[in-house]
Amino acid sequence: MILRMIRGALFRQKSKMLLIAVTIALGASLATGMLNVMYDVGDKVNQELKAYGANITVKPKDSSLLQDIYNVQGEDNTALQTSYLREDELPKIKNIFWAFNIVEFSPFLESSVTLPDGGNVKLVGTWFNHYLLADSGEEFYAGVKNLRSWWDVTAGEWLDEAAGNTENGVMAGAALAEKEGWQPGDTVTLQGAAGSQQAVIAGIFDAGGDEDEYLFGSLDLSQALSGRDNCVASIEVSAITTPDNDLARRAAQARNPRLALGADYDIWYCTAYVGAICYQIQEAIGNSTASAVRQVAESEGNILNKTELLMILITGLSLVGAALGISNLVTASVMERAQEIGLLKAIGAHDGPITATVMAEILITALVGSVAGYFIGFGFAQLIGQSVFGSAIEMKAQVIPIVAALIALVTIAGSLPAIRMVLRLRPAEVLHGGH
Repeated sequence: MILRMIRGALFRQKSKMLLIAVTIALGASLATGMLNVMYDVGDKVNQELKAYGANITVKPKDSSLLQDIYNVQGEDNTALQTSYLREDELPKIKNIFWAFNIVEFSPFLESSVTLPDGGNVKLVGTWFNHYLLADSGEEFYAGVKNLRSWWDVTAGEWLDEAAGNTENGVMAGAALAEKEGWQPGDTVTLQGAAGSQQAVIAGIFDAGGDEDEYLFGSLDLSQALSGRDNCVASIEVSAITTPDNDLARRAAQARNPRLALGADYDIWYCTAYVGAICYQIQEAIGNSTASAVRQVAESEGNILNKTELLMILITGLSLVGAALGISNLVTASVMERAQEIGLLKAIGAHDGPITATVMAEILITALVGSVAGYFIGFGFAQLIGQSVFGSAIEMKAQVIPIVAALIALVTIAGSLPAIRMVLRLRPAEVLHGGH
């Protein structure tokens, strides 16, 4: 009997039920789209922000103490360097727990070289597009070509280990090249503390900062001219991280996170906080200290938090709109069926079964609308992913129960005014033309 009544109501009021289903589908689609994007946006935004530089710096534990505290520099305008990292340990960075979150890194070794005209310039030795094979079997290319992706190579070309032009090639900053009158293909003799070497200007770059006054060459070239074989002064690392919370801040303030965090240590260690990744790099690289570039790391966290807040607000507003739409439509449906409901009450039907029947009709309609809305919303998420981030949004399984619960809550909330109307309905008034 009840099933027949539900089926009859669905078909007799199919236009209103269709409108209810469409309203729920719109709410479900926006909720699905925003939640899928929100759960996937962390990695997407982080990936976009990697184009603006490293967020972790690694240095020898006991080097540049005077530079860090007092900004003291040597006569050649370079920081006083007391110790170095080992180049042969660099692949260990890709062996840490969060290795796949390390999207780019590059070593640096600065030295002062003398030009034929007697002038001194800073030569920065680094990797450009260096091939690495990690112990895990992952193949990886590291270097400033991706780490400094905003550089504008105004003439010539990038140095690239794969292209074979790094052995004797250098790249000159735009200001230095203009001062010396260099063009790509020119040969210049560089005199260092441990010898001299001829280098070819492969490219001229505009970095928009102090680097425009420097020469950039291979790490091997800087090591050979300075006499520092297998030495690295610093490493810049670009990593995808999770915004800091109270746990991450507690760990950052502790000398020993393992002792300070206690039972929470494993949670912190196994979460991609910037501090946890720094800690793991220090474990992998001997005599090193890794620190976050706070301006970059905090900016990433703020952007992610604000982006997620925006997604939550859009989801909430869409669901509020859906609830209001459902309320109006269900109330109109009950008003149309007032005589039918009054007759049921007159022949002895109780409020409970009548209310359950009305709610069953609405929930069946909501189920149809939410299923359609979920797939529409996932398509909407893909549109956002492709247009904003240039990549697909991953379907998150946890979104399904969240959307289901939200739609059920919205449907019940939107139906409450109509249910209250059902409970207040008096059979005598309805059947005898009352109000």
